[in-house]
Amino acid sequence: MKYIYGPVKSRRLGNSLGISVVPYKVCSFDCVYCQLKETTKKTKQRKNYAPVSEILEELKNFFLNKPKDLKIDCITFSGSGEPTLHSSIGKLIRAAKEFTRLPVVLITNSSTMIDPKVSNDIKDVDLLVPSLDAVTQDVFEKIDLPLKGLHIKDVIEALIKFRLTFKGKMWLEVMLVRGLNDSPEYLKKIKKVADMIKPDRVQLTAPIRPPAQIWVKPALPSTLKKAKEIFGDNCDIV
Repeated sequence: MKYIYGPVKSRRLGNSLGISVVPYKVCSFDCVYCQLKETTKKTKQRKNYAPVSEILEELKNFFLNKPKDLKIDCITFSGSGEPTLHSSIGKLIRAAKEFTRLPVVLITNSSTMIDPKVSNDIKDVDLLVPSLDAVTQDVFEKIDLPLKGLHIKDVIEALIKFRLTFKGKMWLEVMLVRGLNDSPEYLKKIKKVADMIKPDRVQLTAPIRPPAQIWVKPALPSTLKKAKEIFGDNCDIV
């Protein structure tokens, strides 16, 4: 199949059936830690990168032919780029919920949520997993290498606003890179912003697969333990 993959065994989501709706590494970020290597097309342009009809046909055929003993816990829009750059992501989410009663998950870098249309498109997911690796512009530009003109304060404001009306669950993901965003002082800054966003969970993680930039190192286990203490009970180390 071209767009459907898995199910993949996920540490957080169980057996996740993935849907990739944009071409390889079409993204608004070029994160230094990305296991998929460097972004090939950095953009904020939303369009129908893949035909909706073909994606839905693959999804339909998958469930029609799925072995009865194949366990699937959720459907996840993620893949090899930023899924919300697909301009019909809302239609795809709604269609996925019609095909099955499984929870529909969206993993996003959060950048496009500054566009109210995107926030409206994704409001029907059961679980949103947005990333927030930085809360200041200098660190944002060092770790996520965003498209020029993107400002982290706008992303934060969008997440806060979205959470006010979102009826699903939100797990805020923070990737900790040694020497960039893992000092106690900076972790406290992220915690302060997370408290304003009010996610159901904060998930702290560190790059464990070969990153895009060879100099990237994961936060130390002792740092993750300290971060867990800072973020408190609604925090998981993934």
